Amino acid sequence: MISSGHPLVAVGWSLPNAERYALQYTDGRQTYITELNRGEIKNGSILRLTTSPDQEAERLYGGIQSNNVDVKTDSLKKLASLSQDVTFAQEFINRNGLKQIFYIVEEGNDTGEILAHTLKAFMELMEHDFVSWETLSAAFIKKIVSYVNMNAMDASVQQLSMSILENMVPSSRVLFELVKKEVTVDRLLTHLQVTNAQLQLKAMALLIALLLAATDAERRVWGGGQHWGTNIIHSSEPLGDEMAHYLYVLQSVSLNLHERRMRTSVDPYSQEQRELLQSLRQSAFESESDAPAGTFSTERRRSLCAKEFRKLGFMNNSNPAEDLRRAPPGLLALDNMVYFSRHTPSAYSRFVLENSSREDKHECPFARSSIQLTLILCEILHVGEPCSETAQAFYPMFFGQDHFFEELFCICIQLVNKTWKEMRATQEDFDKVLQVVREQITRTLSLKPTSLELFKTRVNALNYSEILKLRQTERLHQEETLAVPVLELRERLKPELLELIRQQRLLRLCEGTLFRKISSRRRQDKLWYCRLSPNHKVLHYGDVEEGVHSPPIESLPEKIPVADMKALLVGKECPHTKEKSSGKQNKDVLELAFSIVYDVEEYCLNFVAPTRYEVSSRGYRRARPCQGGLSKGGPLSALPDLELDTKE
Repeated sequence: MISSGHPLVAVGWSLPNAERYALQYTDGRQTYITELNRGEIKNGSILRLTTSPDQEAERLYGGIQSNNVDVKTDSLKKLASLSQDVTFAQEFINRNGLKQIFYIVEEGNDTGEILAHTLKAFMELMEHDFVSWETLSAAFIKKIVSYVNMNAMDASVQQLSMSILENMVPSSRVLFELVKKEVTVDRLLTHLQVTNAQLQLKAMALLIALLLAATDAERRVWGGGQHWGTNIIHSSEPLGDEMAHYLYVLQSVSLNLHERRMRTSVDPYSQEQRELLQSLRQSAFESESDAPAGTFSTERRRSLCAKEFRKLGFMNNSNPAEDLRRAPPGLLALDNMVYFSRHTPSAYSRFVLENSSREDKHECPFARSSIQLTLILCEILHVGEPCSETAQAFYPMFFGQDHFFEELFCICIQLVNKTWKEMRATQEDFDKVLQVVREQITRTLSLKPTSLELFKTRVNALNYSEILKLRQTERLHQEETLAVPVLELRERLKPELLELIRQQRLLRLCEGTLFRKISSRRRQDKLWYCRLSPNHKVLHYGDVEEGVHSPPIESLPEKIPVADMKALLVGKECPHTKEKSSGKQNKDVLELAFSIVYDVEEYCLNFVAPTRYEVSSRGYRRARPCQGGLSKGGPLSALPDLELDTKE
């Protein structure tokens, strides 16, 4: 035991060559104690005397070059473990240790355990950012690629190889091009069809890295990646949080391919766009205005065209392009109308002709409805929004469906006409009808239909009368909840209920929660667990392996006494959100971030909750400074207020 108030050299031992030794934590990641981090030592921490980082780096540098297989294997295994420590990593890299690792990979014929330890050590060393990924040799990269492309290769080696490539891809355009060329998408898709869940996960992570680094043109060649997740979606195995996040990213990136058209207004001088507008009119009407030249005067022809554009539902029938000047939805609305007219011509003609025969005030305007519906779909599907670092929400029906957005539009524009008739709407009711349609779409999407056909069946079954019933039920429920007798009873039971809730939250804190470490490279493969001791006096935490869901408290080496906690910080107040302030702030991360400030030095334990249901915004508003350990105003009462677990 050592007090943090003593100098490191004054431990009280008389050791020759003291510089060859160092102090190291016995728990957790067994970090070396240096002059830079010695201030983080807490009184009562258990340390051990061990070989100094430079001596250990020298020993392992020699060990990994040994001709003795056992010595080499043990040295590489130890290297992979110690390389997590920044001090050791720097010493090893300073000895040109990476060059020896490159040699083992490039020139050696090692496979299995030796190769796995070598790649693991390399990954840990590169995590410290002492060396740029761009300095890697072509020979080393091609060797890593070969492990991914081999059919008969150790799964752990393939997983590590894909993790290395995943980190290389966003580092530079040159590395992206090299990986894209050497590892084909088709090869990676074969890894998604295996039964090894971790291999699937690493393959998907590499595919996502390639997709995010690609240009829009390259993404379109790959079809936005929306077929990549088909095998995963139809698997009988449950999806983990990380795979769900990757599927969300695939969906988001693919849908964002529509952003450019969505944000582009119509060009009045574009011949192509004028022809598209004319094709809408010509597909709907066998018009006299299309008779041979000379049959009608120019004025007569213009008048007939204007009449037909009005029947199509354009507000500016003399110059329909003006209706598309607003962006969003911009040209995306025109694309959708043209797609509908060409791919479902009978439904298109029926929509237009049916409304042409109605009285003027009762007709459902196709063009105006299409423009507004396109905007609604963009908002619901978050087209044009950046990918969240934590979101996991995706629609199963998206995967494996060509032209998903356009096909969804075709279903929903017919829903607009159907709902319009059910509401017996007039032009004055346009906004009301579209509000109902938005509700029909969002309610149906929340059911997570697995195909567009199932979506179509369910959204059509949710007619206007069903929407009214649902609204009435929800309104009655709200009114009952807010009735005076209910409010009086709630007030009477409030103290007992608050204590019950507090005990439930303490129980949830004792059970603990699994958190993911999210780095700047979007890697989420490292896990840690945090839980409160049964006596509510100590918060235990530590790293855990994938697949561990409820580790025993004895396996969590790090601890913080509740009495040392000073404050709870949330959102922008957290230090780990401030560190990211140089980039574009991610709204979801800000909502999920919180920190516990502890000890007199005010250290911080930083969290990013897995979902909004783990730490709610109500808990954020209650976060406050904690005073006095176990008192009512102390951290024990503040921690439950964070609402760790409000699962519905």
